[in-house]
Amino acid sequence: MVNWKKVLVITFSIVIAAYLLLAVTAFNRPAEKDVACHAVQVEIEKGVIEGFLTPADVRRMLVEDGINPVGHSMADVNLRTMEEKLEAKELIDAAECYRTQGGNVCVRVTERVPVVRVMSQGGDDYYVDKDGKAMQNTGYACNLMVATGSINRPYARRVLAPLGRLILADDFWRNQIEQVNVLADSTVELVPRVGNHIIYLGRPVGVKKKLERVRKFYKYGLSQAGWNKYSRISVEFSNQIVCKKK
Repeated sequence: MVNWKKVLVITFSIVIAAYLLLAVTAFNRPAEKDVACHAVQVEIEKGVIEGFLTPADVRRMLVEDGINPVGHSMADVNLRTMEEKLEAKELIDAAECYRTQGGNVCVRVTERVPVVRVMSQGGDDYYVDKDGKAMQNTGYACNLMVATGSINRPYARRVLAPLGRLILADDFWRNQIEQVNVLADSTVELVPRVGNHIIYLGRPVGVKKKLERVRKFYKYGLSQAGWNKYSRISVEFSNQIVCKKK
């Protein structure tokens, strides 16, 4: 027969013990409002190229906007405000802020990825990101393909952004192409790092296939004839390569 009185006593004792354990733990743990933020840990997600931002830049932004959490109570740190302020910055695409154990705030930032720098003949000097949006020339150093010539903002968004994405996605072309020049008729020529020649693409359509033809010509043609034999390599028309000797 079950001794209900004994069962109740044991159950009651267990509940009291659990309560006391939780109470002791709670009293020995400082309340969040009494914990000050010790540091800001910054993580920057990198793209296919080295971006502009450094962790020091992000911390400086927090100070300049008056939202640096260091020294403030963790309970008073407004993470959403920090995210909104950072995402409003020119060089930041997205920001995520969260608290960590030990009194730190972690800031994870995704940079806007520039794919080409525009230096048009009209005097414009700015970057274009992967989505075709213009970015001001911030003064930061960035090893990136430069676009020169007859360029307006719609052309940069419609043509140069996809071209930049295509070149950056390919290790060979990312290292080989240093400049794209837009002529007055909106056709395009590329300036390589290796070889004293110009690659003429013509109208910027079917660029991937045109570059594949140039790649094969590099491998099977220039490797035999020499990299400095031609001054101009044209892949303007389908299924042919027209070269001009020096």
